[in-house]
Amino acid sequence: MSSNPLKTLTDLGCPPNIIEHSKAVSRKALRIGSNFMDNTGSYVDLKLVETGAMLHDIGRIKTHSIKHAVVGAEILRNLNFPDEIVNITLKHIGAGIPSDEAEILELPPGDYMPCTLEEKIVAHADNLINGTIEVNIDFVSKKWEKKFGKNHPSIYRLKKLDKELIK
Repeated sequence: MSSNPLKTLTDLGCPPNIIEHSKAVSRKALRIGSNFMDNTGSYVDLKLVETGAMLHDIGRIKTHSIKHAVVGAEILRNLNFPDEIVNITLKHIGAGIPSDEAEILELPPGDYMPCTLEEKIVAHADNLINGTIEVNIDFVSKKWEKKFGKNHPSIYRLKKLDKELIK
């Protein structure tokens, strides 16, 4: 495992557009994470957030389908990355995917909901970056409504995550 996530992406031949997207997500994730600071320091692991954000789309080296999260987690596991980084990658899709929806999407059985604060921050930072451009929750909501329909449960999860993380 390289301690430099950018080197890991480069060494694996990650396309430049994915690297630039990951940098933008990392910057956004660090800004969100800074909301969780107090006078005794941070109660969110900003290094974990930064590394997880840089590596969240590593699976796109092999696929651009929704399965890129599972593929990315496997790549990171094979490179001996810690479980915390693997889980950020595995659970970053949208605002999370519960097991019943994962089955419909033909993902391996499991719950893909972000649980830790770091997982939630990276997932939501990814939602708020369109390519390399930062967008707001209204933009994302409208985009998802067009794609999934107005009442899709992912839109509820998106808005809930936004309320929890954006201060």
